[in-house]
Amino acid sequence: MSIGLLVLRVVVGLLLVGHGTQKLFSWFGGGGLDGTARSVESLGYRPGRVMAILSGGSETLGGLSLALGFLTPLGAAAIIGAMLNAILAVHLPKGVWNTKGGFEFPLTNATVAAALAFTGPGRFSIDHAMGFEPGHVVSGSFALLLGLVVGIIVFASRRPQQEKAINPTSTKQLRAD
Repeated sequence: MSIGLLVLRVVVGLLLVGHGTQKLFSWFGGGGLDGTARSVESLGYRPGRVMAILSGGSETLGGLSLALGFLTPLGAAAIIGAMLNAILAVHLPKGVWNTKGGFEFPLTNATVAAALAFTGPGRFSIDHAMGFEPGHVVSGSFALLLGLVVGIIVFASRRPQQEKAINPTSTKQLRAD
């Protein structure tokens, strides 16, 4: 079982690291911090740069946590929160399937993270080497609840784009003489 968990953790965790570093550093064809900041601002997340760092950091550090099996419940919570925002802000209106931009992929990532929080990272992990043995109902529930709560708070903090208001004192009034 530990080898299966190792394979799952490393593959999914490193793919998430890749997604996060696309957002933060333009690696692997990503938009980098500036592009991500513009993108998240267009979705209502403000300030864009801070939210881009939060998004990219959650994926990068959460993915690294899963890949290494280090503080697995916290890494899982970071992934769950980030994927919840991706689903709600971008993918949900497009349906289930990834082929149409749907939520299949972020839901799969969040599910893997939650499953690892409930099962634990296995014997081949830093958690195990440190004597920390997450992987039961308590650690899984903690990760799921923390990820959902923080994800919902972040999503609820979004502000829609404000249209430029016309300042009535700066417009000339036309008179019919």
